[in-house]
Amino acid sequence: MQLGQIDLPVTFGDQFNYRTKTLTFKVVGFPRTFYAILERPCYAKFMAVPNYTYLKLKMMGPHGVITVSTSFQWAYECEVECYGHTAAIVASGKLATLRQEVTKEVPDAKKLTRLFELAEGSKEVLIDPRSIEGKMVCIGTMLSSE
Repeated sequence: MQLGQIDLPVTFGDQFNYRTKTLTFKVVGFPRTFYAILERPCYAKFMAVPNYTYLKLKMMGPHGVITVSTSFQWAYECEVECYGHTAAIVASGKLATLRQEVTKEVPDAKKLTRLFELAEGSKEVLIDPRSIEGKMVCIGTMLSSE
């Protein structure tokens, strides 16, 4: 859900070798791991080359190549945090759906009901007539001999 967008100046590099451009960011109204996601329009504006294998972004600056990088540990921690946010959002959506489906009537625990009613053409017999446990099984009486 996009709330709007904002134009911000973005600078890559250090005080001796840097480039600044104004980028348009979309503002969203839900928690995210990332503060900003740079996409192809950003890369095109800076003439930058991303390398996803090494987690680096390279572009030409006035005094040579500017390299922006991160660590695999930091990328992993961001991924774990993003998974946590996603799981929470999905769970809250499922919880809202379940709340709507649950009936308002509370079952009466004192009311004795049978879980299963005998179907027509069936009968209950003891599993082991010699046992004192009295376990029963329901069998059909209208089955063919085959």
